[in-house]
Amino acid sequence: MFNKISYLCARIMKKHILLLLFLLLFIAPCSMFNVQCSMIWAQRTNQAYWTYIDKYKDWAIEQMRDYHIPASITLAQGLLESNAGRSRLATQANNHFGIKVGGSWTGPYIVQSDDRPNDRFRKYKNARESYIDHSKFLQGKRYQGLFRLSITDYKGWARGLKAAGYATNPAYAEALIRTIEMYNLHQFDKGKLRSKSSAATPQPVIVDDFFQRHIIYHNNKNDFIVIEVGDDMATISKKTGLSLRKLYKYNDLPRDYAPTAGDIIYLKKKRKCASREFRKNPIHIVEENQSLFDIAQLYGIRLESLCELNEWDEPHAVQVGEILRIR
Repeated sequence: MFNKISYLCARIMKKHILLLLFLLLFIAPCSMFNVQCSMIWAQRTNQAYWTYIDKYKDWAIEQMRDYHIPASITLAQGLLESNAGRSRLATQANNHFGIKVGGSWTGPYIVQSDDRPNDRFRKYKNARESYIDHSKFLQGKRYQGLFRLSITDYKGWARGLKAAGYATNPAYAEALIRTIEMYNLHQFDKGKLRSKSSAATPQPVIVDDFFQRHIIYHNNKNDFIVIEVGDDMATISKKTGLSLRKLYKYNDLPRDYAPTAGDIIYLKKKRKCASREFRKNPIHIVEENQSLFDIAQLYGIRLESLCELNEWDEPHAVQVGEILRIR
């Protein structure tokens, strides 16, 4: 009995020590350097990021071709600066890159506190104008040194942007690099353009080939696609060569599941834990409106394995702020 009690106490103390170390090593440094912790966590946990990438990747590649700025950098900046298109600047001013009024700007603006109270940010008619203006903005004198770097040197570009003063956040370069690597954004620096559009909203060319409309993404040694409007499981099964049974099983889905735009569908069996990238921080903090299934899909983990990692007999509802083990 004594040994059993000692064992249980040790287990409890270990969990508390791990939580304390997390608070000291992660949350405290974020407060110390005024880093937005939510931004760092969001880049690896938010499904809205995949939806944003799938929507705007063609424009990022187009800007790379026109202005020689890595598509990965444009996408990563857009993701972080606009919180995947959900920030106030993005929704009310179509400003995806946090560019302020200055220089020769004579257009409309929106007021929002940033480095100073009531900073003025550029306002655009649509998101496409924001993407084009971002490219033109980087043609300025302070960023000229970046264009001596290779188009595939996303790390050099990220550090160069921080050094040139694009953002005051001391972790800005690391956040860009982490975002690019987490979402494999550097694959777009090869210049694969699905379509080219000048419309205010990205409009892919509708063609018969399924894989012309769906980029194959990679996560945790697995392949997946992002569901688009009009997709159904029968079509996905036919085009990928996977049986419906396997698609449902690989993704922990019920047989009556109906795809929704933005959903992630894996094309191979998911793994038992998150990738090695998370070995130093093997936890996830549950966000608002996030289910256990959502978390399993985001990390490419089998739902039953996620339960085992957290010592649960079966899946159950999770609470905002709850800390889960993912590895």
